[in-house]
Amino acid sequence: MLGLFERKEKKCLVDECMPVTEARYVVVDTELTGLDGKKDSIVSLGAVRMAGGRLNVGNTFYRLASPESELSAKSIVIHEITPSDVAAKPAIGAVLRDFTEFCGDDIVVGHFVSIDLEFINRELLRTRGSGLPNRVVDTFSVYEWLRKRSASRTGEAPRQTSFRLYDIVREFGIPVNGAHNALMDAFITAQLFQRFIPLLAGMGAVELGELLRIGSPFKGGDRFRLTGEFGNF
Repeated sequence: MLGLFERKEKKCLVDECMPVTEARYVVVDTELTGLDGKKDSIVSLGAVRMAGGRLNVGNTFYRLASPESELSAKSIVIHEITPSDVAAKPAIGAVLRDFTEFCGDDIVVGHFVSIDLEFINRELLRTRGSGLPNRVVDTFSVYEWLRKRSASRTGEAPRQTSFRLYDIVREFGIPVNGAHNALMDAFITAQLFQRFIPLLAGMGAVELGELLRIGSPFKGGDRFRLTGEFGNF
């Protein structure tokens, strides 16, 4: 029995036949001065490593950056980073050099990660001429896939739910502490991704290639930003 995904005589690209539980991940979050990809910028960046479903809480990344654009009153209220906090911090180019070294070849995971990547890649293109080459998984895309797949199994319509990270993690009993701190949000997202791995396996998605297709960031948060509903950064 082939299950949900066709495996007979399948040819995998690179390591896409690797079990999801054996892959290495870096779960990332950014705090921004705003959501305008042309004028706003990164003010902090946090990340935590995962090996399969295991969090490595002793191997994390957190940096504040001197932003390229002014911190607005709204952004300060959200992430509580003030101009004095970042006045003497390095420019984002130096922070991203350390970040790309931290990521290595691992798969980058984030919630609405296409938004984080827009800002990261803009700065990488400006400072080194190329964006982040890592493969990417969006936890919101995975969440939507799981929700719809579960509904189709029961014959029910998918229930209406929130798209916001903090609302979704509460569904899974994950406590929200230190919200809108880049490292803490990365840790919260990593715990959510950790919950998703056995659920994916239960629905037949056990290989990395399947996860990458399900978690495509191109299905993620940009559509909410365009509607004006994605209010936090």
